[in-house]
Amino acid sequence: MLNKKSVEDLDLKGKKVLIRCDFNVPMDDERKITNDARLLGALPTIKYIIEQGGKLILMSHLGRPKGEPNKKYSLEPVAKRLSELLGIEVKFAADDNVVGENAKNAVEAMHEGDIVLLENTRFRKEETKNGEEFAKELASLADVFVNDAFGTAHRAHASNVGVSNILESALGFLVKKEVDIMGKAMANPERPFVAILGGAKVSDKISVIENLLNKADSILIGGGMTYTFLVAKGYSIGTSLLEQDKVEFAKELIEKAKAKNVNLVLPVDTVAAKEFKNDTEIKVVMSDDIPDDMMGLDIGPKTIKMFSEIIKDAKTVIWNGPMGVFEMENFADGTNAVAKALAEADAVTIIGGGDSAAAVENSGLADKMTHISTGGGASLEFFEGKELPAIVAIDDK
Repeated sequence: MLNKKSVEDLDLKGKKVLIRCDFNVPMDDERKITNDARLLGALPTIKYIIEQGGKLILMSHLGRPKGEPNKKYSLEPVAKRLSELLGIEVKFAADDNVVGENAKNAVEAMHEGDIVLLENTRFRKEETKNGEEFAKELASLADVFVNDAFGTAHRAHASNVGVSNILESALGFLVKKEVDIMGKAMANPERPFVAILGGAKVSDKISVIENLLNKADSILIGGGMTYTFLVAKGYSIGTSLLEQDKVEFAKELIEKAKAKNVNLVLPVDTVAAKEFKNDTEIKVVMSDDIPDDMMGLDIGPKTIKMFSEIIKDAKTVIWNGPMGVFEMENFADGTNAVAKALAEADAVTIIGGGDSAAAVENSGLADKMTHISTGGGASLEFFEGKELPAIVAIDDK
């Protein structure tokens, strides 16, 4: 497992600490933050650095301003909300070029325990290109760097990788938890180890499935990608989603799973619908009996029962991707049932961000999971066995 410095390994007293956070929060049209979970997630690292007598300089991206200043994506509302949550003023440095006069003056005037928030790092096009000059400008503000943004860990940007290469660097509590929990699950899981994979496309999950065939005891397949696997088994799938160019690959995976003694489980029944909408004609059919004019939009009750039994016996479970079109009430049963089974399991349960995290939040079972990853794309690459550039760049212990 990676042996990276954590924020607790740094001497912070009187130091200017640059922290990369994930403040990419949803906002309404009035620019009010509608969900501050990501801000709450950052608080332990922020509070720890304050307690240690550090001077905090926070940075993050928000949305996709395409490398130029755009008021709509300003982090000013984040500074206000953080000030409320911490009970300390978070000074906002309103520089369109991120590191400008406001930032420099604010940092110059800092005392121990003060907090400054820089403007959206993606106001600079060099951010996503990991531009060296921009990384140097950011690094020039501080003595040490802490990365606490897992959601961007799979991207090599100036504000995570670039800065790590210049300043002494460490992981914040949030990222450390992600790396520790998911790292153990992938490297040395308690068994049985069950992976549940859903979502629309096989193509999004190819590398994950290939990696997990060497690690998992069972892989449960749901969501839109089910139907490509069913075609691989010779079934007809009506008007269901199909990636024709992935059918051969799905066949190979079924064979590989057999050869490696991995239990690759496909849905035995399906909730089929006439049209892709909530209020349409619906019936439950067996997987090998989908009518020509209908499409599968969720796993059926027999599959739910089968999946739930396998999950019940598991000791480690990772889940990435919904079992059906869970945004529509009539096709949310499969996803909700899997969430419920995980909540009741006596196992380490890890939800890999994105839609699965949203589904667990929606079902009100989030607090019953061992870990819900804060990064969909990053956790997916972790499950693929890839190294995440922003983690690799951090100093070793």
